[in-house]
Amino acid sequence: MEIDNTKLAINITKAKSGNQSAFRFLLDTYWSAVYNYQLKRTQSENEAEDITIQTFSKAFDKINTFDEQYVFKTWLITISKNVHIDLVRKKNISIATNTSKEQEEKAYLVVDESPTPEDKIITEQNLAKLLRDIKKLKPKYQEVIQLRYFQELSYKEISEQINEPMNNVKVKLLRAKKLLAEIIKKS
Repeated sequence: MEIDNTKLAINITKAKSGNQSAFRFLLDTYWSAVYNYQLKRTQSENEAEDITIQTFSKAFDKINTFDEQYVFKTWLITISKNVHIDLVRKKNISIATNTSKEQEEKAYLVVDESPTPEDKIITEQNLAKLLRDIKKLKPKYQEVIQLRYFQELSYKEISEQINEPMNNVKVKLLRAKKLLAEIIKKS
């Protein structure tokens, strides 16, 4: 795909000043390149999609650190490669966690019970707190959280409902989750 370098430079500059349409241009221009790169690495559409979303989220958070003397696509691919490496490390750490035979036997002895009335109250209180925290988000982030997790719509269905490209929905949802996690940590 041939990219107009002048248009690219203008959009990178605009993105550095927080211009949403510039972010959208960069996302639309480079989504396929990053996604296809990760698809080759992971051999999994879901993993490639998740890593690509995280890549763009990190790139947009760090856009001010991008040096124009380098190629933007190369910068994105480098971020993407590092996101993938971090995820592989996390998986390996969780897989490598050793448990003793005694710990494994104790795990099998745990009784799986239905929630007690107290558990239900705690869950309801946690849900109420979560809903209060969601209301602290900007309306556009509240909407994608609501559609994805409460109405359980697919990315495609959300895209159609809010009339935005699916890539924007994905990055918006990632951003919403990140902001919500920060709100939850503070409260």
